[in-house]
Amino acid sequence: MRRTLFLLIIGLGGASLLIALGVWQIQRLAWKQAIVSDINTRIAAAPVDLPQAIDPTTDAYLPVKASGFLDNEEIHVLVSKKDVGAGYRIITPFQLKDGRRIMVDRGFAIAADKDNDRVGGPASVTGNLQWPQETDGFTPSPDMAENIWFARDVPAMAQTLETLPILLVARTSTPAESDISPLPVDTSRIPNDHLQYAITWFSLAAIWLGMSLFFLRRRRAPKAES
Repeated sequence: MRRTLFLLIIGLGGASLLIALGVWQIQRLAWKQAIVSDINTRIAAAPVDLPQAIDPTTDAYLPVKASGFLDNEEIHVLVSKKDVGAGYRIITPFQLKDGRRIMVDRGFAIAADKDNDRVGGPASVTGNLQWPQETDGFTPSPDMAENIWFARDVPAMAQTLETLPILLVARTSTPAESDISPLPVDTSRIPNDHLQYAITWFSLAAIWLGMSLFFLRRRRAPKAES
C-alpha cells in the first residue's frame, strides 16, 4: 500500500509540475505575441521627423523620415538573405540638414557588389530607428582591413564612422541604388519558441502519467504462481 501511495504521489506530482511548466509557456507565448504585435504597430505607424532627443529604449522601431547628405564612406556587415545567400548590409553616414550625423542601414548587397562605387550626395530616407542586439562573447572582431563586420554594433560603428550612435534602417530611399535592396525592420527574427516548449512539457507530462500508470498496473497485477 505504501509503495502504491508513493507511486501515486510521484506520478501525480511530476505530471502536475510538467503541466505547470507547459501552462507557464502558454502564458509566455501570449506575452511574447503581445510584444510582437506592439512592435509591428510601431513599425507600421506614420513616419515622423527625427526627434531632437532620442532614447534607444523608447524610440526603438520609431518610424522616421529624414533628408540630408549621404557620405561615400561605408561599413559592410556580413549577413545572409533567404534565397540569395551571403552578402552585406551597407551602413553609411548620413549628415542631416540640422547638422546631426547619424548612420543609415541602406540594405543588402550581394557579395560580388560589396565594393561597388555608390552614389553619395543629397538623399531622403524613410525607415525605422533600431539598436540591434547582435553581438555576444562569440562575435568576431571586425576585419578592418577588408571592411567586414560580423554584427551591427551601433556604438562601435558610430565610433568608426564618427556619427551619433543612431541607426536608421531604410525602408525606402531616394535616390535608390540598383545594387542595394532594402532590409526593412521587421519582427521575423524575434525568437518565439514558447509554443514548442509548451508542447514539449505537455508531452512529457503525458509520458510521465503513462509510465506511472504502467508501474501502478504492474504493481497491482497478480503474481503468477510458480
